[in-house]
Amino acid sequence: MLVDEAYVAAALDAELRRHPQLDARERALATELAYGTMRTEPVLRARLFAHAPKGVSDERVLSHLLVAAYQILLLDRVPAFAAVDAGVNGVKRERGPRVAGFANAVLRKLAKTGEKLTQAQALREAVPAWLWQDLIKSVGEEAAQALLCADAFTGLRLRPGAALPEWLSELQQGKVSPVSRLLRGAGDPRQKPGFSEGVFTVQEEGAQVIGLALGVRAGDKVLDACAGRGQKSTLIAERLQSGKLVACDLYPEKLQALAEDTARLGLPAVETRAVDWSVGQGGLPGDFDRVLVDAPCSGTGTLRRRPEILRRLQADDPARLAALAESILRSAASRARVGGTVLFAVCSVLEAECEAVVARVADVLEPAVFDAPELSPELVAGKTSVRLLPGLHGTDGYFMACFRRR
Repeated sequence: MLVDEAYVAAALDAELRRHPQLDARERALATELAYGTMRTEPVLRARLFAHAPKGVSDERVLSHLLVAAYQILLLDRVPAFAAVDAGVNGVKRERGPRVAGFANAVLRKLAKTGEKLTQAQALREAVPAWLWQDLIKSVGEEAAQALLCADAFTGLRLRPGAALPEWLSELQQGKVSPVSRLLRGAGDPRQKPGFSEGVFTVQEEGAQVIGLALGVRAGDKVLDACAGRGQKSTLIAERLQSGKLVACDLYPEKLQALAEDTARLGLPAVETRAVDWSVGQGGLPGDFDRVLVDAPCSGTGTLRRRPEILRRLQADDPARLAALAESILRSAASRARVGGTVLFAVCSVLEAECEAVVARVADVLEPAVFDAPELSPELVAGKTSVRLLPGLHGTDGYFMACFRRR
């Protein structure tokens, strides 16, 4: 369940930090329960409410019931009686014996049905019909399934030339980013050796690919138009040397994280500006060699990490966000010099937010082949757009398209 609209990843990490005594197996189970319950919540609610026709208005009670229902319906390694007992005891601690009696009755009735669901069945039922259809249309059924439940590693980006601590040098490299390492399991890598010294940055592998796809060279003048907290900005800064980088975002408080990270990585300070691209260009000149537009989107490429998106996303959101992305792309791209490179990216895989946006900006932007020597030719050679997918690349889902300003 969401608490104060927090992402499940952030809420789970906070709870695990509060309980350092948990061993690796317990942490893995907690992680599966948190993500699994969020992914399949509509299915769990339907099964629970069949035995509680009036529903459950108390969110804390409902949270315990949902986690117990997930174990009963989808986990073979947890006996049903153990899931019932854990759920009832949790309710009893928070709401007392009377409410616990209600929870006991509901969970026992659910367990008595003997119903079991596969992950595929539960996920298919949990995804809104309109979204499932759009996902299949955009990437196919197999890739859509992977977007929902494929294993997700924590991505780490290595600083070029840094001497690696032993634990970091032993990690597996990612499939598509040459500067990535993949960390499995819960826990905050920022507490590990090397982070405070600027040896690595926590960054999902696909996000690294987007930064590398811009193809920055030393001496370039670069605009990161939607920098957020600046992970791609620092990747760009590591490659610029004598060049210039301007990082912008609608929310100036996010850019403060960029200032802190450049200091940690030993990079020169980056010029930052708060810019609302939907209304103007913030007084920036139109002579940038390369412009990165990592536009706001539905986030459907990140569903395996952020299953709560399924609760928030509405059927008209992709079209609305695509219109916003087009507006931002047009505005930010106008800051590139004629013939300059513009890279458009979203962490969505839906055609409405990807190919459809590309088609609508053809009057100002000409598709251009990626010029990204750090990326594998197999990934980008001869291409003007690429869609990254968990099943193919091990990353979250992304779409990126390369242009030349007309």
